[in-house]
Amino acid sequence: MRNGSVQHRPFFKVLVANRGEIALRVMRSARRLGLSVVAVYSDVDCNALHVKQADQAVRIGEALPAQSYLNIPAIIAAAKASGADAVHPGYGFLAENEEFAQACKEAGLVFIGPSPQAIEAMGNKAGAKEIMKKAGVPIVPGYQGADQGDEVMLAEARRIGFPVMIKAVAGGGGRGMRLVTDAASFPDALRSARSEAKAAFGDPTVILERAIQSPRHIEIQVFGDSHGNAIHLGERDCSVQRRHQKLIEEAPSPAVTPELRAQMGEVAVSAVKALRYQGAGTLEFLLDQSGEFYFMEMNTRLQVEHPVTEAITGLDLVELQLRVARGEPLPVKQQDIRFEGHAIEVRLCSEDAARDFMPQSGRMARWEVPEGIRVEHALQSGSEIPPFYDSMIAKVISHGTTREEARGRLIVGLEQLTAFGVTTNQAFLMSCLRHPGFAKGEATTAFIGAHRDELLAPRANAAFDVALAGLLLYVTNPRAPSWQGGRSLAATFPLPTKIEIAGQAHELEVTRERDGSYSVVDCRQDRFEIDQLDPDAIRFRHDGVMDSAKFLRDGDRLYVQHRGIPLAVTDLTLAAPKAAATNGGDGKVRAAMNGRVVAVLVKPGDRVTAGQPVLTLEAMKMEHVHKAGIDGVVGAIDVAEGEQVTTGRIVAEIGAA
Repeated sequence: MRNGSVQHRPFFKVLVANRGEIALRVMRSARRLGLSVVAVYSDVDCNALHVKQADQAVRIGEALPAQSYLNIPAIIAAAKASGADAVHPGYGFLAENEEFAQACKEAGLVFIGPSPQAIEAMGNKAGAKEIMKKAGVPIVPGYQGADQGDEVMLAEARRIGFPVMIKAVAGGGGRGMRLVTDAASFPDALRSARSEAKAAFGDPTVILERAIQSPRHIEIQVFGDSHGNAIHLGERDCSVQRRHQKLIEEAPSPAVTPELRAQMGEVAVSAVKALRYQGAGTLEFLLDQSGEFYFMEMNTRLQVEHPVTEAITGLDLVELQLRVARGEPLPVKQQDIRFEGHAIEVRLCSEDAARDFMPQSGRMARWEVPEGIRVEHALQSGSEIPPFYDSMIAKVISHGTTREEARGRLIVGLEQLTAFGVTTNQAFLMSCLRHPGFAKGEATTAFIGAHRDELLAPRANAAFDVALAGLLLYVTNPRAPSWQGGRSLAATFPLPTKIEIAGQAHELEVTRERDGSYSVVDCRQDRFEIDQLDPDAIRFRHDGVMDSAKFLRDGDRLYVQHRGIPLAVTDLTLAAPKAAATNGGDGKVRAAMNGRVVAVLVKPGDRVTAGQPVLTLEAMKMEHVHKAGIDGVVGAIDVAEGEQVTTGRIVAEIGAA
C-alpha cells in the first residue's frame, strides 16, 4: 500500500525472539525509540544477560532450539502473556520463517520484518533464483529441480561439473552446505547435507550449484518501506569463511569499484521494488576474478555483520527496521547516503581452530572487553556457554578513516580482549588480520583453506610461552610462599614442574634464585625478574625488556594472555599418567565435543574400515561426523539418536578384524 492508503502500525512493547548479543542489540535501539522490551529464554539461559536487562522475560522451553527459541507457539504465547504488541525475530532462523511471520500476523502482533509472502518467495533458494533469473540477474549455473532422488542428484552434479556446492533450499548460516570435489564423495556429502538441513530447517531439500573457484562473497544491504521506497546501503565483503560460515566481514569491499557498487546496488534495489519488499534484506553475490557477479540468495533479515554498514553510513539499521514496521517512510533517500571510512568485523567464536574449528562449550571464567571499540556480546565473567546454540559469542567491530587504520584498531582491540575459560578463535582471528594477503585486501573465499598452515602455525616464541607459564604456575601455587621482591638468603632448590600447552607436555625446573630472580629451564634457560605481581596480572623483565601478562589460576588450569595471545595451560605435576591416545586407535570412538547424537550410521555386527563414518553429532548448529579409527567389526553402539553426550564419552566400540 502506498501514500494515503498506507496503514500506520504503532506499537509500544517489543518481544525479541532471540537470545544473547542479538537480543541485547535489538533492545538497545528499541529503548532509544521509547519502546519497552521483552526477552524470552530457555532453561539454560534463565540467568543470561539478555534476560536480566529486559523489562520482562518469559520462559519458552527447554534447552534445545526446537523446544525453545524455534518454538513458534511458545513465542506467540510469551508475547500475549507479556502484553507485547510487536515481535522482532532477531537475525536468526525465525527471521526467515514465513510461518512465524504469519503466526504473528494472525495473533495481531506486528512482525518486524518483511511480509510472509516475501519471506516465502526469497527464503527458498530455488524459487529466489527463478525470480532473479526472470528479472535478468546473473545466476550461478546449477540444479534446483523437484526430483531429489539420489541418482538424479548425482547425474545433475555430473552435468554441472565438479566441484559443485550442495545447499539446503531453506538454508542459511552455512547449514546444509557441502563442497564436493568428485563423484565418489557426492553420496556421503548429499546425505550429510540433507540431515543437517532437516535438523536446522525442517526441510531436507537441497539444490546444486557450480562451485566458482576462489570468488569474493559480496552482499548488498537493502531496505524497502510500505511507501514504495527502496535503497541500498552499499556492499559488505564476507569472503573470509570457515565451514562456509563467515568469520571476517568488511565494508566497503577492497574489490568493488564505485562503478561496480552502483551496478550491483541498482540490481538489488530493482529486486526490492519488484517484490514490494518492506524491511531489511541482503542480496548475496559471488564476484569472480574477472569482475562478473552472480546472484546466490536473498536473506530476508538483518545480517550478523550489519555493524560494518552502520559504521560507514552512520545509520542504525535496527532503528530503520522498527520505523518501517510502524509504517513510516524510510528517513533517507539513495542520494542522501554517504560512505565514510572503512569498517571490519570479526566473529569471536567458542571453537578450537587447531581442531578443525570444533565447537567448545563451558564456563567463561573471565571476560573483559576493550574500551574504544565496538563489541557486541552478552557475556560476563562466569557466564556459561551451552552446547545447544551457535558458537559465535561476540563480534568485535572497528572503524577507521582507511582500511589499514581499521585493521590496526581491530588487532589492538583483540589483543586487549580477555576470554579465559573456554577456547576461542581469538588468536586465529589475529593471524588472519595480520596475514599479508588479508592486509593487501586480496582475501577470497579460498583464503583460510589456502593459508591454513600459516594461520595455525605455532608462535615463533613458543619456548618463551612455556617458560612464562612455568613461572606463573610457580608463583601462583597456593602451597608456595607468597611472592616477595628482593634478595633472599634461603637456599635455592629447583622445583620440577610438568605442564601441557596446546597438547604438548613439557617438563620444567623452576628456581627462585638468591638475587630474587627466577630461572626456568626447559630445552633452554629463561631468567625472569618480577616487578609486580597482582591477583590477575604480572609485570616482569626478561632479556632486559619490561613486559606484562594477564593470567587466571583456576586449580590445575592456568590461563595466560601475553601480547594479546591467549594460552591455556594444564599443571600435570601431580596428575596421574594419562590413558592411551584417544584418536580411535584403540577401537573406541569418543565424542569430540559436547553435542547431540543426530545419526547412528552403523549397527553392531557391521564390518567397518578406518575412516568410515560411524556416527554424527550436532553441536552449536553444526554436524560433526565421527569415524572409525581402525578396521574391524562394530561391537557396541553406546548411545541412541537424540541423546546428549559429553566430550570424551565412548559412543561406539569396534573390535579388530
